[in-house]
Amino acid sequence: MIGAGIAGAACARALATAGAQVRVYDKSRGAGGRLATRRAERVDDVGALREVRFDHGAPWLPAPRSMRFRRFVDRAVWTGDLVAWKPTLAEGSLPLDDASPRYVAVPDMPQLCRRLLDGVALAWGRQVLGLHRGADGWRIDCGGEADPERFDAVVLALPPAQAAPLVAAHRDAWARHALLTPMQPCWTLMGVADPVGPELAWDLDCPPTGPLALLMRNEARPMRPRRQGEVHWVVHARPAWSREHLESPAGDVLAALQEAVSGRLGAPLHWRHAVVHRWRYAMPLMAGAVFQAFRWDATLGLGLCGDHLGGSGIEGAWTSGTALADAMGAAAAPVAAVAADSHDPQPAG
Repeated sequence: MIGAGIAGAACARALATAGAQVRVYDKSRGAGGRLATRRAERVDDVGALREVRFDHGAPWLPAPRSMRFRRFVDRAVWTGDLVAWKPTLAEGSLPLDDASPRYVAVPDMPQLCRRLLDGVALAWGRQVLGLHRGADGWRIDCGGEADPERFDAVVLALPPAQAAPLVAAHRDAWARHALLTPMQPCWTLMGVADPVGPELAWDLDCPPTGPLALLMRNEARPMRPRRQGEVHWVVHARPAWSREHLESPAGDVLAALQEAVSGRLGAPLHWRHAVVHRWRYAMPLMAGAVFQAFRWDATLGLGLCGDHLGGSGIEGAWTSGTALADAMGAAAAPVAAVAADSHDPQPAG
């Protein structure tokens, strides 16, 4: 399996449960993909070093649409990996799609993928640069270092632009389609600031206009640490604004987003810590458009999954991964390699 986001983790879990030997490759240091939590350290007013965490990727799991995803969410709630959240919206915020609760992973957002990958062989920090198929199966090339393992099947749970060069030599039509599948970017601001006037009475703000798509108080989320006199902000820019500033220096993006936050709140903020992160492939452009939930070539033992196939969002990605595993199980592929890492982080000072 190449990719340890929710699509890759769901696919790997289903294959392992069915008895396949699965190994997951990811160029990052851990699971999660867009189900991400950033850890940072800062020095407080008395010189003590403090850790702060920001859920800077997908802010929640949505209310389930399908019965199968509902069963998955219900089980995760029962095991304590998910908790329901009904955020209080700011005055003037756009409404959420519906009044159903959202779901937040605990203690952090990657926990859901870690739980799915429990017991699966994992290869972190391994960027997959090539796939080679021979008479003895698939071979994974990690930065010029060929993995000695051979696999009967390979699944890529990657953004389409990253999957395309890996599958081009094996399924050219898949690669061409992937390159024509647009993904929307998102610049995200994470920061600790002093409160603005009285304590805020809301958790979430979705502005109707301007560069900001979402302002979230991370400390107001379920089972997240709170500190007196601190607001932990996670702010997502709109896709159009993020696209316009995609290659801008991180420092310029940070300043622009901080100014936009102050404008939305109607008061300047005193930031104690602030960074930005660029999600180059945050979400499919055609949200919810499902033409084929996955791609699978049983003859080659090659598959693709992800939200660009299964539908936008966490449920779409999970659906794609589990549907692909079903198809692979029907083909009785006994060994699978799943590789992935889907994002292009750009830290900022």
